[in-house]
Amino acid sequence: MRQTLLSESANELSYEIREIVKKADMVKAAGQPISWENIGDPIQKNHILPEWIREVIAELARQNDSYSYCPSKGILETRKFLASQTNQRNGVQITADDICFFNGLGDAIGKVYQYITPTSRVIGPSPAYSTHSSAEAAHASHEPLTYRLDPNNKWYPDLEDLYNKIKYNPNVVGILLINPDNPTGMVYPFETLKRIVAIAREFKLFLLCDEIYLNITYNGVKTYALSDIIEDIPGIAMKGISKELPWPGARCGWMEYYNRKRDEDFSRLCQAIDNAKMIEVCSTKLPQLAIPKILGDPRFKIYREETNQKIGRRSKIIAEILGSVPQLMFNETFGAFYNTIIFKEGTLKPNQKMKIENLVIKNLVEGWVDEKIQFDKRFVYYLLGAKGVCVVPISSFCSELQGFRVTLLEEDENTLLKTFTSIRDGIVEYLSS
Repeated sequence: MRQTLLSESANELSYEIREIVKKADMVKAAGQPISWENIGDPIQKNHILPEWIREVIAELARQNDSYSYCPSKGILETRKFLASQTNQRNGVQITADDICFFNGLGDAIGKVYQYITPTSRVIGPSPAYSTHSSAEAAHASHEPLTYRLDPNNKWYPDLEDLYNKIKYNPNVVGILLINPDNPTGMVYPFETLKRIVAIAREFKLFLLCDEIYLNITYNGVKTYALSDIIEDIPGIAMKGISKELPWPGARCGWMEYYNRKRDEDFSRLCQAIDNAKMIEVCSTKLPQLAIPKILGDPRFKIYREETNQKIGRRSKIIAEILGSVPQLMFNETFGAFYNTIIFKEGTLKPNQKMKIENLVIKNLVEGWVDEKIQFDKRFVYYLLGAKGVCVVPISSFCSELQGFRVTLLEEDENTLLKTFTSIRDGIVEYLSS
């Protein structure tokens, strides 16, 4: 080409959660059934939406107005409903004008980082959720800047690490939280959140909180929303219906801007994000229409609580199966629907393997590992080939730790037991080879 087409920042775009699917499809084509533990789609894992929710959506689909454009920031009545939901928490107060809709949080995430000055950084947790870390790294044309989540302390953030990285890096303008966290399933304690607010105040930063799993907690733990604890600090909460309804295919999420008027630079960022959506005209309309009708229905809270209890039960089953393996660093989860399992240091070594009967699959896996790759990725490939279980290596989440992420989504308990027993047996075989 006459000029170079591709920006160097494109090198920072990666999403192992779906990249592993390419290899899993090859294994499946060679005759191995696959248990998909790589991605958080409740519907794919046999979750059935209540009939009353489907009736609400079906009725909206029959209305001709559902197929037209809507205001660029989103349907006003829906934004008023969501603002009232946030205001009822008795924290920071917002109006409908402080909310903007997007085609899923992936769209929202991209917009936030796109309009931050390229030399400015938003520091996020590690292990990192790939959509955030890739988008932030791409905007800066540099590897992600992260603070450590500590597997030796329930995956809570290392606040000293966070503080020092901000103190000695003046380019940091914001702190990212994912609460509850993906990929670890950790829920930020109240005291930790308040300390992060104090750090943001000291260094004049804004807070960015991905709250897509805000209402998915279990086993006695409560989540504190950003609006509960942010006080007078500028911030953005990212929310949506893909996980808690769940309706991932709707691609419907929104941002809530907090304390927008307290900082001129932050206000301009929020306006730029709104303008970017205006240029696109609007986000998908029908899911927006459904939100007040579903989330405002008294049956939804009961349904969500029952669903959370089931996730909590599955977390206990997984803990019972994998928590006793001595070579693993295992933490129970209390929010979202993932668990990150870490191999203890020195456990993974080169040349470890599992027996693969199918010669085609064996040749595939041996080809994939016949190169310099992370030890946990090597394990993941063998687990895929030998046991037909598709998980994601933790080294792909911007982490120096070695391990893998699974979901807590399988609704069929027999399948759940079979899948995680296979994972445990695969670990034992692999580490003893």
